[in-house]
Amino acid sequence: MTRTSVLGMLLVAGVVAGCSGEPEAPAGPPVVLPGAPGDEPHVVAGAEPDRGGASQVEVDYLRNMIAHHEQAVEMTALTPERAQNAKLRSLSDRIGGAQAPEIGMMRGWLSSRGAGHSGHAGHDHATMPGMATPEQLAQLAASRGADYDRLFLQLMIAHHEGALTMATQLLTTGRDEQVHEMAQDALVTQQDEITTMRALQREVG
Repeated sequence: MTRTSVLGMLLVAGVVAGCSGEPEAPAGPPVVLPGAPGDEPHVVAGAEPDRGGASQVEVDYLRNMIAHHEQAVEMTALTPERAQNAKLRSLSDRIGGAQAPEIGMMRGWLSSRGAGHSGHAGHDHATMPGMATPEQLAQLAASRGADYDRLFLQLMIAHHEGALTMATQLLTTGRDEQVHEMAQDALVTQQDEITTMRALQREVG
């Protein structure tokens, strides 16, 4: 699914909502939820964003997503010396090149609101959706060629799917406008990349 098609769905959802004659409770921008492979995505109402102070929902989301992105950047850093498929190399560069600056944006948001970058004491980031285990990362680092390509795609697809879960939860519960924008962008971009990686899976076998 392309970014254009997702944005088109968002516009359609907005038009449908605007045509209703019945008064409704305030709702946020519609959220496009990716379906299972082969299924059509569907649209649900998001929480209404506002410009208020940081809530714990946004703080927790960004702290967790920073750790999530850091692992993706760690994985993509392994690619240049190990990958065989040229398209996978290009995609890996794109993922790492995009997520590193996003980490900076998320840290900036937290700093501007007096919130630290690290999570709560004792919080285990390994329990977040899609995170690779230390054993899986070690296996990835030890692999080469087509074996690396297959394992990278397997782990990164799961990683991206975890990010979609996190972003969807934020969009349906969080209320900060800027964090909403970051989460919506993650939802669109990473779904696009999942589609590309699934096609690469068929190519590398």
